[in-house]
Amino acid sequence: MTADLGLRSLDNASSDTEAIPGTRKGKFYVFEGIDGSGKTTVSRKLFERISQESRREVLLTVEPTDCWLGDSVRRSYDEDVSPFTEALLFLADRATHTERIKNWMSEGIIVLCDRYNPSTLAYQGAVLRRTMGDAALEWLNMVSKHVVIEPDIVFLFSISPEKVMQRLDERDETTKFEKLEYLKEVDSIYRMLAEQDRKFFVVDATEPVDEVVNEVVRAIKADLM
Repeated sequence: MTADLGLRSLDNASSDTEAIPGTRKGKFYVFEGIDGSGKTTVSRKLFERISQESRREVLLTVEPTDCWLGDSVRRSYDEDVSPFTEALLFLADRATHTERIKNWMSEGIIVLCDRYNPSTLAYQGAVLRRTMGDAALEWLNMVSKHVVIEPDIVFLFSISPEKVMQRLDERDETTKFEKLEYLKEVDSIYRMLAEQDRKFFVVDATEPVDEVVNEVVRAIKADLM
């Protein structure tokens, strides 16, 4: 099984001028944010938008993946596993996923990824901090550094945990990650990462979805120039 949710090419499209530049170098864009930030909705809309506006192949993928390692990650949500076990399960799934991403990029594909390494730093880091303190992120970075690749841009969807909880309350089910105090810790790590890493592009996730999509498209177009 593959990790991709969709792959589309407009090789048979009309000869109209492309709205998104046609360079053949593979690209890797990651979408991050706390649960309920809207990143999944935007990444799917963005996939459709790029598919329509470029002859480039574009692929939307997600973590955890749909392979057996991703299944193990999802199973851990309901199991009584240690935070170290959970973090390493995410890392194992990502190791396989990263090889696929490399292959897609080598073919000149624009890869859109809903969650990647920053999610582990933020989510598992928030839990591990309780026992490891500031060494938690250092440890996660150390065990991840030979597994992950650098995205071209990490889009961080910024929204307050309080606002997110209002959105999550409308869902039929919530996960163990969707608790206010926990999301506050996760959000603080995301913000710290964004301050430290120039690859981060912070997006106001409280804006209407179409406006958020437009902002992300503009940033991707600029990067593809």
